[in-house]
Amino acid sequence: MGHREDLLAGAKRCLEEKGWSRTTARDIVAASGANLASIGYHYGSKDALMREALFAAMGDWADDVQRSLEADAPAGEDPDAGLRGRFESRWTRVLELFDKHQAMWRSQLEAILQVQNDPELRAAFARAQPEGRQGLVGLIHGIDERDVDEETSRVMGSFYMTLVSGMIVQMAIDPDLMPSAHDLVEAMRRIVGDAPDAPDAPRAPEAHHAPVAPAD
Repeated sequence: MGHREDLLAGAKRCLEEKGWSRTTARDIVAASGANLASIGYHYGSKDALMREALFAAMGDWADDVQRSLEADAPAGEDPDAGLRGRFESRWTRVLELFDKHQAMWRSQLEAILQVQNDPELRAAFARAQPEGRQGLVGLIHGIDERDVDEETSRVMGSFYMTLVSGMIVQMAIDPDLMPSAHDLVEAMRRIVGDAPDAPDAPRAPEAHHAPVAPAD
């Protein structure tokens, strides 16, 4: 690898070992075997290198999920079960790989907390949103992300991304708080009133009127 690739690999290693906020330029140099000047030459700044490393690490997670799903059909996935069945079986696999990449997710959470004070970082996250949404739809629906239309990406992709964001926060607090894929499906069923044991919506109390006195 050249210095550019070495720096990117070193920055990704630092994200995993030290996190977003604690990584310094010297840490990256030590991890990559490059030199300080090469950071500016290849990336312009340490912050720009860190942004690229973070999104590359997020791509590594997506690739890992894709390889896992392609290796064999997720356990328990019924090809005739429809989207609900695919969601539960594939989201189970996604959750299994959350733990493997938890250091990256912690770094992402640290970075997100900095976006209000870092316009370039905020813009980078915004640019990544459409591709991230398409990718998640492709993973969960078992289709090529290039076949995901704009409306599906906007509705379903943003929903999946919201789930991922919530999982990141809960994992950072306590991994035991993370709901299973089955729990998520059950919650969605209850929200849409599709579960046989879904609680009925509370009924409005009947109005009680005072008796009307007969007219004289």
